Amino acid sequence: MMIKQVIYRNSKWLDAVKSIEYCVLCGCYCQTQPAHRNEGKGMGMKTDDCACAALCNQCHYQIDNGKELTREERRILLDKAIVLTIIQLARRGKIGVMKA
Repeated sequence: MMIKQVIYRNSKWLDAVKSIEYCVLCGCYCQTQPAHRNEGKGMGMKTDDCACAALCNQCHYQIDNGKELTREERRILLDKAIVLTIIQLARRGKIGVMKA
């Protein structure tokens, strides 16, 4: 039996991701956008906001729609980008551990 999980939504998280001024994959200094994971979702539904990456339009398109990479390659690339985004958010003091 699977327990249904509530999808994490947080506009402040998305704003923090958008505040990263370069694409974490190609390094392009441009306006970035949060690119959500494309796995485990239904039509018109995005995954958790915390599973997104700061990408430029071109990298976002390549991961979502690109034909040069396989589905598995696109997922691996986005997972790498998500980790790089989380690292940037932590380095900038946007996320941290809460004291109990």
